[in-house]
Amino acid sequence: MKQISIEFIRRFADLKVNKIVTVEASGIAPAVMLGYQMELPVVFAKKQQPSTMSDMYVAEATSFTKKCDYKMVISKEFLTKEDKVLFIDDFLAYGSTGLGAIELCRQAGASIEGMGFIIEKAFQKGRQLLEKAGVKRIESLAVIDSLENGQIEFR
Repeated sequence: MKQISIEFIRRFADLKVNKIVTVEASGIAPAVMLGYQMELPVVFAKKQQPSTMSDMYVAEATSFTKKCDYKMVISKEFLTKEDKVLFIDDFLAYGSTGLGAIELCRQAGASIEGMGFIIEKAFQKGRQLLEKAGVKRIESLAVIDSLENGQIEFR
């Protein structure tokens, strides 16, 4: 996780961000390590509304792995119009979670300055959806072009 965060710091060094956002659960580890290294707060969207949260932003997303839709939620106290966000997650596949994060930031008036993913499955076209949604900076540490015939083909 430390090496992953160091590489994200290198790749996003030119961005002016004040908050890191991710989604539970697998995005938390890389986001927290990056937040620690950059000395920035980390906020994660929950995939279910906690009973203690009432004033929140809500966005729909689809888990293609679990084959279900869910609502991403972030408390309004933790995401504001002053925030310049770096979104970090483990995988970029179909882009649904990233689109949900974009929607949460839109509701808050926050701006997404960049998105970082540990692994991108390029053949699932999530990057194109995020770019179409206006994300100007997307960095993936490893890009998989194909999983055909039981072979992993890296870019």
